[in-house]
Amino acid sequence: MTVVIDTISQPRPRHPEKANRPDTPAVRKPDWIRVKAPVSKGYAATQAIVRENKLVTVCEEAGCPNIGECWEKKHATFMIMGDTCTRACAFCNVKTGLPGALDRDEPGHVAQAVARLGLAHVVITSVDRDDLADGGAEHFARTIAAIRKACPSTTIEILTPDFLRKERALEQVVAARPDVFNHNLETVPSRYLTVRPGARYFHSIRLLQRVKELDPTMFTKSGIMVGLGEERNEVLQMMDDLRSADVDFLTIGQYLQPSRKHHPVVRFIPPDEFKSYETTAYAKGFLMVSASPLTRSSHHAGEDFARLRIARDARA
Repeated sequence: MTVVIDTISQPRPRHPEKANRPDTPAVRKPDWIRVKAPVSKGYAATQAIVRENKLVTVCEEAGCPNIGECWEKKHATFMIMGDTCTRACAFCNVKTGLPGALDRDEPGHVAQAVARLGLAHVVITSVDRDDLADGGAEHFARTIAAIRKACPSTTIEILTPDFLRKERALEQVVAARPDVFNHNLETVPSRYLTVRPGARYFHSIRLLQRVKELDPTMFTKSGIMVGLGEERNEVLQMMDDLRSADVDFLTIGQYLQPSRKHHPVVRFIPPDEFKSYETTAYAKGFLMVSASPLTRSSHHAGEDFARLRIARDARA
């Protein structure tokens, strides 16, 4: 018997693992979540450079609410290794499935875009590539090297996957010497099975700790989303876990549901609670904290990096 799969008239869904889930009720966003539509000339110019270099950005793929503000300033976060992720996290809007082969020219294209945008600080992230023997570590290293060659004065921040069960992958990335190593926890441990089932909380903590062991001078950074059903005491414990790994910079932002098939928003956290989290995190010893409804890992990354260096110098 022959089975014919029609992939033309009925294209594969973006999130096949979520396609059969029931729709969750639509929830109206509070006023403090509202953002302006991206219509500026700067936004269009950034978009043109991204398209010309055939690049993928997490700004678009993850549906970031800050894309209008960032792209107006020609700040884009590049997502390397394709637009298809091997994980199926319940919160994420990035396409899932089996990715294609790596584009060996991509590091050079990213470097060209960084130069054309005139970026003083760039953030490079990626999809999870569990299909690759090194999880994409070499590709990260090649991208960092290409940017260093094309733009020697540009500082580089990377936001990596967890390299789960990828021996020596982390060491290869750290050896490329990015200025900031970011890996997000995304949520508290009790929510991992439903929110981030392909990952392991304490592996991510250990990853961040290992970065500091390999290079004590490298800034480390991590972040979570709130509004996924976590309790306040769990967020405070997560802060302690990150400080035990000597993480420098913490980001906390509101989870926003990409579609009604994704994990629902359990609660919209008001701004005063974010301020409380920020105050507590500073008291626990973080050098930098960004906590607000619209905080995202790469939002204001350049300005935050400058403040991070000042904070470390002041503490020393």
